[in-house]
Amino acid sequence: MGRKKPATTAATPTRPEDERLGIAPSFAYGLQHVLTMYGGIIAPPLVIGQAAGLSQLEIGVLIASALFIGGLATLLQTIGIPFFGSQLPLVQGVSFAGVATMLAILSGGGGLPAVFGAIIASAVIGVLIAPFFAMIVKFFPPVVTGVVITSIGLTLIPVAGTWAMGGAGSEDFGSPANIGLAGIALAIMVLLTKFGTPALARLAILISLVLATIVAAFLGMTDFAGVFDGPIFAIPTPFAFGLPTFEPAAIISMLIVVLVTFTETTADILAVGEVVGTKVDSKRIAAGLRADMLSSAVSPVFNSFTQSAFAQNVGLVAITKVKSRWVVAAGGVVLVLLGVLPVLGRIVAAIPTPVLGGVGVALFGTVAASGIATLAKVDYKNNLNLIIVAISLAFGMLPVVLPDFYHEFPTWFQIIFHSGISSATIMAVLLNILFNHVVRRSNSRGDRNAFIAAAGRTVPEEALDALEEGDYYVGGKLIDKDGVEVKVVPTGSIAAVDPPQH
Repeated sequence: MGRKKPATTAATPTRPEDERLGIAPSFAYGLQHVLTMYGGIIAPPLVIGQAAGLSQLEIGVLIASALFIGGLATLLQTIGIPFFGSQLPLVQGVSFAGVATMLAILSGGGGLPAVFGAIIASAVIGVLIAPFFAMIVKFFPPVVTGVVITSIGLTLIPVAGTWAMGGAGSEDFGSPANIGLAGIALAIMVLLTKFGTPALARLAILISLVLATIVAAFLGMTDFAGVFDGPIFAIPTPFAFGLPTFEPAAIISMLIVVLVTFTETTADILAVGEVVGTKVDSKRIAAGLRADMLSSAVSPVFNSFTQSAFAQNVGLVAITKVKSRWVVAAGGVVLVLLGVLPVLGRIVAAIPTPVLGGVGVALFGTVAASGIATLAKVDYKNNLNLIIVAISLAFGMLPVVLPDFYHEFPTWFQIIFHSGISSATIMAVLLNILFNHVVRRSNSRGDRNAFIAAAGRTVPEEALDALEEGDYYVGGKLIDKDGVEVKVVPTGSIAAVDPPQH
C-alpha cells in the first residue's frame, strides 16, 4: 500500500505584499486605511464644490463619486492588470495637488465641464508619458528615498495638527476640548500598541477611532442624528454635471498637475516599497503611474477628479506592519461601498476631526521616522550626501512652515513647489545627480569642505594581534583590562607581538 501524499498547501508568497490574511482581518485592516484617509479624500470635492457654487446635495454627489472612484482606483493599483497597477498596498483618492489649478479653471468661467475635460485630456497624455517618467528611478538611491520618505511624514504632520485642532474652518478651531479629544485618541492607540495582544495592536488605529468617537459622543462633540437623512443607496450618475469641454489652456495647466502627481506617486511607491521590504523598479513605478492616469481619465465620467496614491496610508503600513496589498484592496471595496451607500459615508463622516488628528500624529510621525531610518543607512564619508539631505529637507519644509513663500511666483511654479513633497523630491534628485553623478570624480581626490564627513581611519591588521580583550587607548597610552599600561615598542621588535603576561 503506497504512502499517502501530503495535502497540497498554498505556496508561501515570494513577496511580502502578496500575503493573504483572510476575509475578516483583511476588511478590518482595510477599514483602518479608509478611516485614515477619509478626511483627505473628501476635502478636494468639498472645496471644488463650494467654489463652483453647488448646493449641498450636489456637493454630496461629488463626495460620493470621489469615494466610488477612489475605491475602483485602489483596486486597480493594488490588484493590477497587465501594465496597470504597482501591486503595492497603496490607497488611491482625489489628489489635492490639482485643487489650486481646478479653482483657477473655475474662475476662468469654464465651470466643472472644463475641469473634467482638462483632467481627461491630461490623464490620457499622462498614460503615454508614464514609462519615460519612471526611468528616473535610478536616480533614487537611499539618500534620495530617505529624504522623500522623511519629507512625506514631516509634510503631513501639519495636516494632523489641523485635524487635532478641529479642522480648518471649524467654529471651535484650536479649542482645548478638540486638542484634548485628539490626545485621548492618541493615548488609546499608544496603550493598545504597547499593552494589547498582537491582534489588538494591529487594529489599534481602528479601535482608538471607535473608542474616542464614543467618548466624543458622551461629551457632546459629535452627533449621529443625521446619519439616516438622505438616500441609503445611490450609484453615481455619469456626467451628472454635463459633458466635458476641452480648453487648451486648462489642459496645459492640468498637465503640470500630472507631473506633480507623478512625482508624489513615485515618492509614495518608493516609500511603501521601503516599508514593505520589496523590490521596486522602473517597470513597477510605470505600472503604478499608468494606474493613476487611467483612473484619472475615467474619474470625470463619474464626476470626480485626478487620482493619486495617498501618503497617509504609508504610515499605517509602517506602524501596523500589515504589508498585504489585499488588505488595501479590501479597503478599496469599502470605499466603493461608501460611494454607493451614502449612509455609510455619513456614519464615517460623524467621526470627529480631532480624533483623526490624534491618530494622524502617530501615523505621519511614523512615516518621518521610517525616512530617518533609511537616511541612517546612507554613507556620508568622503562625499556630499550630507548637504544633499540638508538642503533637500530644508527646501521641502519651506512651503510647509511658510505657505506664502512662493506667493509672488507664477501659478505654474506655485503648483509644483507649493507641495513640500514635490519640492524635497525634486531638489534631492537634482543634487544627487549633480554631486554623485556629474561631479563625483572631482571629489575623488580627497577634497574636503564643511559638508564632507572625514574619511574612515584604518589600522594595520597585524596590529590587532598584539591586543587582548578589554585593552583600550587613552592619553597616548595603551591600557589593558586590569588598568596596567602596556609598553609600546618600535615596529619589528619581538615585544610588539608578545604582550606581557599577568
